[in-house]
Amino acid sequence: MNIYVLLKKTFDTEEKIKVTDGHIEENGAEFIINPYDEYAVEEAIIKRDELGGEVTVVTIGDDESEKQLRTALAMGADKAVLINTEEDLEDGDQSTTVKILESFFEDKEIDLILAGNVAIDEASGQVGPRLAEALDIPHITTITSLKVNGDIASIEKDVEGDVEVVESVFPLLVTCQQGLNEPRYPSLPGIMKAKKKPLEEFEIDDLDLEEEELEPKTATIDIFLPPEKEVGRVLEGEVDDQVKELITLLRDEKKVL
Repeated sequence: MNIYVLLKKTFDTEEKIKVTDGHIEENGAEFIINPYDEYAVEEAIIKRDELGGEVTVVTIGDDESEKQLRTALAMGADKAVLINTEEDLEDGDQSTTVKILESFFEDKEIDLILAGNVAIDEASGQVGPRLAEALDIPHITTITSLKVNGDIASIEKDVEGDVEVVESVFPLLVTCQQGLNEPRYPSLPGIMKAKKKPLEEFEIDDLDLEEEELEPKTATIDIFLPPEKEVGRVLEGEVDDQVKELITLLRDEKKVL
């Protein structure tokens, strides 16, 4: 089975993020594999071990993106592909990403493509479904279970707190949700093996794409952090006194009464 995983490098939201003049400061920022993509990598490895085949992780990024690819290889993926846009693409959006991936997959034999449900930086959830449409293959989003019975994939997907069961033929693209599996940590032997696994690099010129095809269809107007939360206040005294004080605060300070 030819299994591909779409990978994205994202900011580590556990670390402090600085925004200056509408731009995120990348200097000193920590980057990780998008957490939802980790579920995709893990599920790809599980399915390869069950069914045979090969797992290839693919990312669009810059030279620094090799770190996240090597992490996926250390988890157990077989191959990695970096489509390096650092020199050729100043700006892009989901439409640009899909156009690049569509060109990359044009001559590939695909059985299964896995991606994260969303990326934690932009959270659009568009790339997976739009790529499936471009490749003219079925797609199922927010999956929490994937079983393969011969030529049929039996899938459970999250639907706002409930579960929907769907069946599909291959080739197929799915996007992965929390609860699908528990991503493994790269082991020391895995990290050592990852250094020797193949990592292929492409540039935009290698994909036979015209400049106008890569023009973004959207524009980011502004990026800003949410306001800092105010320090909470603890009300003391008897319950009746607390209630009176609360009403006064809501009426006079917060103006909500």
